[in-house]
Order: sequence, then C-alpha cells, then structure tokens
Amino acid sequence: QVQLVESGGGLVQPGGSLRLSCAASGSIVSINAMGWYRQAPGKQRELVASITRDGSTDYADSVKGRFTISRDNPKNTVYLQMNSLKPEDTAVYYCKADGLSKTKLGSFLVFSSWGQGTQVTVSS
Repeated sequence: QVQLVESGGGLVQPGGSLRLSCAASGSIVSINAMGWYRQAPGKQRELVASITRDGSTDYADSVKGRFTISRDNPKNTVYLQMNSLKPEDTAVYYCKADGLSKTKLGSFLVFSSWGQGTQVTVSS
C-alpha cells in the first residue's frame, strides 16, 4: 500500500506564493508520473500539473507561467511552487502518484494513489 501526504496549503493574499509538498511512502518500487490536481467547490477535479520520472512536465493553461512542478525521486516527493496566486486558484489541492509497489508476498503491483488534499485559499 502506498500513502501520499500533502503539506503546505494555507491562506494567502492575491499575488502571493505557496509551496505544496507531497511525500509518498510504503513498499514503493518506482514512481512513474506524479501530479497535482485541484477541486474548487461545485466544480470537477482538474489537473493542475504533472511530471514524469525523467522530468517532463505538463501544465493546465490557467497556471502556465505561474506554477512550477518538480520532484525529488530519491525522496519520492513532488512539489508545486505557486506564484502570483489568484482568487480563482482557491481549491483543495490533491497529489497523485502512479507506479509500482511490492506486496508482502513479494509480487509487484501497479498502484495509483491519491493524497488526502490540502486547502489553498487566495483571498484578501
């Protein structure tokens, strides 16, 4: 079983910055893609940014030029640096990781895990 724990959310004024972190733990063999999603009240969950193991990134148009995703492979951790925050960035932010884990019996299992979410509120 793979667990993801996010941190770094909070309240920030428009134009401010926040850095989210998400650490994966468990019987991890390898993590392929990691990503950040967000869900605002009354809206569907949407992809914010994703990053592959070799560092290729993809961003939603609404955050390009303001957000930067990065990862530390040895630490199984993904980060989201959010700058020039806007009120419309307010949402619960979730991290997601897809990869391969090892069971107690020694077999390999593909996993796709989500974190519990962290609230980001942009307001004056």
